[in-house]
Amino acid sequence: NNRLKLPRLATSAFSTTTKQMKNKVPDHQKLFQADNGLPVHIKGGTTDVLLYRLTMSITLAGTGYCLFWILCACQPKGK
Repeated sequence: NNRLKLPRLATSAFSTTTKQMKNKVPDHQKLFQADNGLPVHIKGGTTDVLLYRLTMSITLAGTGYCLFWILCACQPKGK
């Protein structure tokens, strides 16, 4: 009995009409084009700010790590 319901559920889950889907592009355009003094990469809210800070932290840590190993490679070997 459950096997007969599965194809019906699968087709109804993936069949959406255009009336059910709302176009969110104009809302996002208003958000990102607003002149509120924020850079575009943090206009999305708290999540964007956290992702930006995490990315910058990883970038700075990686740069420092690379510079450390370049400095170590430049030092003469001790005998």
